[in-house]
Order: sequence, then C-alpha cells, then structure tokens
Amino acid sequence: MKYLVACLGNIGLEYENTRHNVGFKVADTLAAAAGLSFSTERYGGVAECRHKGRTLILLKPSTYMNLSGKAVSYWLQAEKIPLERLLVVLDDINLPFERLRIRSGGSDGGHNGLKNIALMLESENYARLRCGVGSNFGKGQQIDFVLGEWTDDERTLLPSYLSRAADAVKSFATVGLERAMNIVNTAKQA
Repeated sequence: MKYLVACLGNIGLEYENTRHNVGFKVADTLAAAAGLSFSTERYGGVAECRHKGRTLILLKPSTYMNLSGKAVSYWLQAEKIPLERLLVVLDDINLPFERLRIRSGGSDGGHNGLKNIALMLESENYARLRCGVGSNFGKGQQIDFVLGEWTDDERTLLPSYLSRAADAVKSFATVGLERAMNIVNTAKQA
C-alpha cells in the first residue's frame, strides 16, 4: 500500500533552518532513519521508504510553500494514491513548540500551503500532521517568526521533536488515521 507524505517547506539555504521548514525536517528525519537520500524529481525532492509493509513516498515540494498543491496533486496522480492516503506535514503557529496534532481535514487555518493544496485538490478532506512552532511574535510579526531560525533552546529539543513527528507519520500509515489521531493527539507532549 502506498502513501504520499507531503512535507511542506521552502527550498533554498536561506529557509533551511526556519520554523516554516519543519515539514522538510520531518521528511529528512524519516529518510535518514531509512538510510535514504532525496532525488530531484518533478516538483520536488522524493524518497521512497518502506515501513511495516507500507510504501511511503516522501515529498519535499520544490514549488515553494504557497504553491505546494501543484506538487501534491502531481504526485498523487503519478503514484495513483487516493486522497485518503495523503498526509501533509506542516508548521502550525497555533500549537506550542513541540506539540503535534493529526487532523482528518478542515480549513487551512490561514496556512498558505494548505490553502493551495485544497485549491489544487478541490478538497480539504485530507489528513495533516500539524507541527507546533509556537507563536512567540508580536502583532504583524508572523511572517518574520515563521521564516526565522530556531532559537538555541528549540534547536536542542528539535531532534527528539522531529523523531516523534516521524513516528506520527509511521502511525498514520500503519494503524490508520483514526487510531493515529488517538495516539498522537492524546500523547503527553511538551
């Protein structure tokens, strides 16, 4: 069974260690654990890993965050993966840093990557793993915050946080959305 795990971020060294790229970091964590590297393919970096009989197509879109839907739509079609086996991994300023939440669908919550995916797929009914990056910014400073780099304290906690997020992705693929939501959303978290 194939799953598309679309991990959102922006390409380029200037974005590499920003909060907005936590999705890319989750993809890198999954690939590294499987001893894989990403190959440059149409609309993004792609790695294919296996976990408990499931095939996870890891996608890091090269379309920039605001046009992520183009890459997600293309890879769903190219790999013939149904919408119910799509998981989008993204940053969320509405969750504290280190907090994870899996949702089955819903609005974009102001996230431009989700907004474009919903537009391209003509649906908001796809799973998403929201990775909390916190909201430690003043009025009108949201863009600077998400495009800012992790603090030293956050950087220290990041490896264990990314490992938990990678485990959440694996849960989605192995036990299904509902059980993964129960596991991830009710787990004791930071």
